[in-house]
Amino acid sequence: MATIFDRTVLDTGTLRIEPMTPAIGAEILDIDLNAADIADSIPQIRSALLKYGVIFFHGQELTQEQHIAFARHFGELEVHPATPKDQPNPEVLRISHGPKSRGQENYWHSDVTWREEPSLGSILLAREVPDCGGDTLFANMHLAYERLSEQMQRFCEGLTAVHDISRVFAKRLGKAPEDLHEKYPPVRHPVIRTHPETGERVIYVNPAFTSHIEGLSAEESCWLLDHLYATAKDVEIQCRFRWRAGSIAFWDNRICQHLAASDYFPARRQMERITIAGNAPFFRP
Repeated sequence: MATIFDRTVLDTGTLRIEPMTPAIGAEILDIDLNAADIADSIPQIRSALLKYGVIFFHGQELTQEQHIAFARHFGELEVHPATPKDQPNPEVLRISHGPKSRGQENYWHSDVTWREEPSLGSILLAREVPDCGGDTLFANMHLAYERLSEQMQRFCEGLTAVHDISRVFAKRLGKAPEDLHEKYPPVRHPVIRTHPETGERVIYVNPAFTSHIEGLSAEESCWLLDHLYATAKDVEIQCRFRWRAGSIAFWDNRICQHLAASDYFPARRQMERITIAGNAPFFRP
């Protein structure tokens, strides 16, 4: 991903793209993701995702089936364990908050890092949004890595962290950790991963799912994780997206983290997310 973007609208021939910030994010303008010829634009959309880390679209009144069809252009789709088993489209994860449910996604994280092969990316569609608030923030974790000292980069590149689904979903699903671990045991991922398509190095730990770093004492692991978590909070590597009904954010989970601002309670915010399957993280020396 480039580190500096020109804020002028870029015309690639098929797509009109407006970068959000110098570090991350871009809006793709004047496009219908349900158009009959959308397949022709998929290579450029994918290139924009790799360049900007997260891309945004407005005015996309898609059915669930159309949402799924668009996502399938980018790979196989996952089914999240929080999806009700009797739901007609199991690929769609509904994230709904309102007067009886305060938003719970207000911490920096990457999606499903508890999988052995975490997702390539997520495509989130807004169904209902509050009049104000409920923005989502995104951070470029390659730039976060670049801002570490060379000594800290080298130290972290040799480390492995454990990611555990039960840290978040044991309580949400009302299950004991050991029950979740029968199907989703804790997994090991490099603390610094190499993006498989761009080759960029990325900080790959998050406070939602990372439990500890192997080979360090509990105190050392806690200190280092807190230090790495804090890198996402640097406003100079972020963008902030204001939702409208029909907006879509499509982010690359391999390079960015996100945080949903839960500042809209008790207003309603209803979103639907589809997640594209990825590959096992690795570090290339």
